[in-house]
Amino acid sequence: MSTIWCTAGATPEVVFFDLDGTLADTAPDLGGALNRLRADLDLDPMPLETLRAHTSSGVRGLLAIGLGIGRDAPEYRETADRFLAYYAETLCVQTRLFPGIPELLDVLEARRIPWGIVTNKPKRYTEPLLSKTPRLKSARCAVSGDSAARPKPHPDPLLMAAQLAQASPARCIYVGDDLRDVQAGRAAGMMTVAAAYGYLGTECRVEDWGADHVIQAPLDLLGILPPG
Repeated sequence: MSTIWCTAGATPEVVFFDLDGTLADTAPDLGGALNRLRADLDLDPMPLETLRAHTSSGVRGLLAIGLGIGRDAPEYRETADRFLAYYAETLCVQTRLFPGIPELLDVLEARRIPWGIVTNKPKRYTEPLLSKTPRLKSARCAVSGDSAARPKPHPDPLLMAAQLAQASPARCIYVGDDLRDVQAGRAAGMMTVAAAYGYLGTECRVEDWGADHVIQAPLDLLGILPPG
């Protein structure tokens, strides 16, 4: 249903993006926080490339791969709090926008297509990161993981973003690098685009997510949009 309007040549009302792994490569700073925890335990640092695929699962995924600690472990909450404290100190030291993102946003703005951000990252980390990344300040809206009643894969954050942007969900696009992004976008009635250049996670292949489109690089999104 969501692909019909685009096939007909209509312009989307808003393009929404996930943040970590889609707009910004935050893995170096998140991985750095994990390795600080490992150093506290006299463990060697883990390579960033090993941690990168688990970044899409947030604290839970990184503590599992880095320390073997699951949510049911008695030390999970204390360890997670230490991880987040470390991350808060360095949340935008090595974080950078993915290559092609600034150019993509430039094209969207030149075509007068608004764009926004919908992330599961808590607001207390989203807002400082956005404030330190000038190119992201022109987002029409930014909805964090604790902004709506339920985070992705529920559609609540995307529906909130569409309301804030005064757009019809059925005329919006959502781009993300995790299965939860596609699930949330489909549940909200939006066109879904899977970002295969992102973190992707480890649960299944990106081609199996059921997204309307899969892109290999940010600028590939332009091939989905009608000519400007």
